Amino acid sequence: MRRIGPLLLTLTLATAACGGETGGESNDVIKVGQIVSLTGNYSPLGSENQKSVALAVEKINAAGGIGGRTIELTVRDDKSLPDQAVLAFNELKGDSDAIIGSPFSNSALATIPLVDREEIPYISLTPADEQVNPVHPYVFVVPALSGTYAQAALEYFQAKKLTKIAVAYDTKSSYAVAGFKGLQTKAPEYGVTLGPVEQFQTTATEFGAIFTHVRSSDAQALMLWATGAPAVAITKQYAASGLDIPLVLTGSQASKLFLEPAGPAAEGATIATSVGVVGDHLPAGELKTAVDELTSAFTAKYGYPPPQFAQDGYSGVKLLAAAVEKAGGTDPKKVRDALEGLTLTTPNGTYRYSATDHSGLTTAFISINTIEGGTFVPTDFAKGRFP
Repeated sequence: MRRIGPLLLTLTLATAACGGETGGESNDVIKVGQIVSLTGNYSPLGSENQKSVALAVEKINAAGGIGGRTIELTVRDDKSLPDQAVLAFNELKGDSDAIIGSPFSNSALATIPLVDREEIPYISLTPADEQVNPVHPYVFVVPALSGTYAQAALEYFQAKKLTKIAVAYDTKSSYAVAGFKGLQTKAPEYGVTLGPVEQFQTTATEFGAIFTHVRSSDAQALMLWATGAPAVAITKQYAASGLDIPLVLTGSQASKLFLEPAGPAAEGATIATSVGVVGDHLPAGELKTAVDELTSAFTAKYGYPPPQFAQDGYSGVKLLAAAVEKAGGTDPKKVRDALEGLTLTTPNGTYRYSATDHSGLTTAFISINTIEGGTFVPTDFAKGRFP
């Protein structure tokens, strides 16, 4: 293990394997770097990413690796700060066959110019649309994009005949901004009018003014785009505000890390998540098998079901492993080309990457749920759309 500074974390999950050669390469380990928010505002997301990435690597290595080569995972903490993500990438780039990126959209966006320059396959665990629109040759996104979540919500609103939607979004979160822009762009197609539109920042703690504006409007629901602490605060304050229209949340709240602090205030809220989050309700088939694989392993190891962010991390490793196997090794261009031609079912859904689509997921793999008894329960709308 190479030496690192005191503020960096290295996790090695494998040593050199023995056996034959793969794709003309010497039979050494496959070196994968991970940039993840283990401290700071986005550590609740990052800790679940890291657990599931490590779990996926352990399972692959236990099964003999990829073409006889095991994976060595090296982890760097971006501290929920974009500049630290850049430092982490620069630490990892010289000795990584691929890099799994931060769950924090701002960190990922700061890193992408370096990915373009270094031409290292980069598997992103954050959903900001700007990562793939336009396409960056070596960047592939795992979560459904913010814009895809926006479209799924609009499909739900249309089905429920909700035509006037209030929106509140965090202007300091690339994820939230992209989600709002997705709503704004596509709303007319679904007969939806947005308003009032309310802005706040990640550091905000008081949201009474938002509720006052919504109360004086004719909005039929309020959709919230936020990550981390503001979502909990808004949900609690919304429950106490007396507003009786639905509160609509997104995949960033698809975790016990939201449910537990929000508590009873979250009851009855509508939430869009990956289908894997409600895997118990899926019909038998390839997707449910993929979800059950993660759920059983994760629950056995950590004592609770995998949240949205664990779905993302596990799916990211599965996608990378499939691409390396298809490429016959870790040549960066061959792995990139393999990803662009990859179709794979993971706990997040069935990905169909292409040269023009580096996100790979459609609204078919987003479930619209309600929160009941502290759990996510798919709506009838969602059940009717399950793949």
